[in-house]
Amino acid sequence: MPAAARPGAPAAAPLLVACALRIERAALGGGRGAPPGTTVLRTGMGPRAAERAVVRALAAPELAGAAVLATGFCAGLVPGMHPGDLVVAEEARDPRGTVACTGVSRLAEALARAAPDRTVHTGVLTGSDHVVRGQERARLRAGGAIGVDMESAATLWAASRAAGADGAIRPVAAVRVVVDAPEHELVRIGTLRGGISAFRVLRALLPAFHDWHRSSPLPRR
Repeated sequence: MPAAARPGAPAAAPLLVACALRIERAALGGGRGAPPGTTVLRTGMGPRAAERAVVRALAAPELAGAAVLATGFCAGLVPGMHPGDLVVAEEARDPRGTVACTGVSRLAEALARAAPDRTVHTGVLTGSDHVVRGQERARLRAGGAIGVDMESAATLWAASRAAGADGAIRPVAAVRVVVDAPEHELVRIGTLRGGISAFRVLRALLPAFHDWHRSSPLPRR
């Protein structure tokens, strides 16, 4: 049951944390222990599944006005990145357009506190409908992206177009943990170790997501 608000205080907007994979949801504890008003949603893999799941979730009255944060694993595109590094989107792009993220610097600071031994990268997170390798990664990097995954851009696109309560514009963000990078591609030996590292980092991030949520402006019209 949600905690009672203080008399005269505005009700806290809910938080929807969206991830694609069962293992990502497991790393987030399935939302167990999260503050009241937090929903951890497993969308399924790929942009279409993410968009459908987010639109359906935000149609529920209890998520009216919810802030939305997309998370999980990604491929890092910048040389020097390592498994377990964090990518915080300044904006998320896919072929339909670009969605600007909310409170990027505050979120990056909260993540640095939650994972002090990991590097936090901020920049463009791009979307794809397939696993990206080799020269395609180089092309995306040349276009300004620092990370790529299949669901974040679709999640934020859907969230930005699903009006909140009274038509409010909801806060959105995306945080991804690098599971492979230019020197650590998934096809290479060490992938398992990189995946375990990324899982452990993701497991530590939920408090940072709530720090971002608490510091975000209320949804605005």
